[in-house]
Amino acid sequence: MAQESVFNNWDSVVAPVRNDIVFEDRNKKYGAYQLRRNHNRTVALALLITGSSFLLIVSIPAIIDWLNNKMEEVEVPMEITAVDLTPPPPIDPEELPPPPPPPPPVMETVKFTPPVVTDEEVIDEPPPVQTEETPPIGLVTQDGDVDVLDIPEEKTGPVEAVEEAPLAIVEQMPTFPGGYEEMMKFLQKNITYPQMEKEAGISGTCYITFVVEKDGSITGVEKMRGVNGGPGCDKEAIRVVKSMPPWKVGKQNGRAVRVQFSLPIKFALR
Repeated sequence: MAQESVFNNWDSVVAPVRNDIVFEDRNKKYGAYQLRRNHNRTVALALLITGSSFLLIVSIPAIIDWLNNKMEEVEVPMEITAVDLTPPPPIDPEELPPPPPPPPPVMETVKFTPPVVTDEEVIDEPPPVQTEETPPIGLVTQDGDVDVLDIPEEKTGPVEAVEEAPLAIVEQMPTFPGGYEEMMKFLQKNITYPQMEKEAGISGTCYITFVVEKDGSITGVEKMRGVNGGPGCDKEAIRVVKSMPPWKVGKQNGRAVRVQFSLPIKFALR
């Protein structure tokens, strides 16, 4: 008899020793004999799979935490660019467009009565004579303005052109050729930091105002507020703005108009 063990014990129903005796003169190629013979191995494999699955399920939270910590440790390089968010200067009420002209005075007129066709005899009366005291004939009867005394005579001669006041806000604002980015490149390329202010460590923002004409040219370049203690910066900002190329004109109701524009120019030491 073979040596007894835990899996080869006579008390076990699937013990090989017992199976050999039970199936001594029977077919052992399939059926119950094979099931009993492979029972111990099947049970061990099932226990192994069950234990591995249990350990995997239990360790899932720890695996997720480990992966999250690894993802947080990855550093992504970020490029930080300083942006000047200086608010524009307040709009001067004096720069607003003038109010529309008052309506023309109302002249006193007498309503014209159309003729009526009748069979009665009509006595011919002399037609009314238009005099200076008689008001002109109109379509309706209305009272004239009391303040109107007389009609001024028309002036003859050349008419002087009245220059339109620049507008602060229009439907289509003027723009630098190529847009805002091209204007920033133009300023950075052409502005030279004044040597005296540079040696003294003076920096700040200079606010320049100018007018974009109907043809896009730049006129009326002035300083609204300069750099504190840096007159050289103010002069340099005015010089560069005057050297700008013609802008794309501003438009109001599809018509080119003069536009007042304000531009902050920042001087900063690096």
